[in-house]
Amino acid sequence: MSEQTITEAPEGSQHACVVVSRVISQPLDAVWAVLMTREGAEALLGRGAMLGDKGHSWTAQDGRTGYIRSFHPKEQIRFRWRKNDDTPASSVDLRVREQGPGTTLLSVEHSDLRPDLDPGYLRGRWEAALERIESDCF
Repeated sequence: MSEQTITEAPEGSQHACVVVSRVISQPLDAVWAVLMTREGAEALLGRGAMLGDKGHSWTAQDGRTGYIRSFHPKEQIRFRWRKNDDTPASSVDLRVREQGPGTTLLSVEHSDLRPDLDPGYLRGRWEAALERIESDCF
């Protein structure tokens, strides 16, 4: 069983962001282990991309690129994310924490968004990523 929370920055905000959270009925160690697999990395970054330590650059098969800004095992991964070399990068902050006995809270905050980006698309993209990670936990 999982719960989701979805928020967006107020309309007209200078720094729009999308936040998606999910409570997964698995212990933090199990959820983190999934994040560290190829499947977990691809759920977040895109097919063909892999997570790495701070400074690690990645490229997905669809052309998205980025680099890891911060990597704190079992707590947080922050990365820059861009559609292609012609678009400005945005920031993604994944946080992982124990929610209670045997449950883990995953939250994604995608910020520094271009005004032309559709928050609904990004919300759906991150919901699908967290759903895939949850599915891989079982």
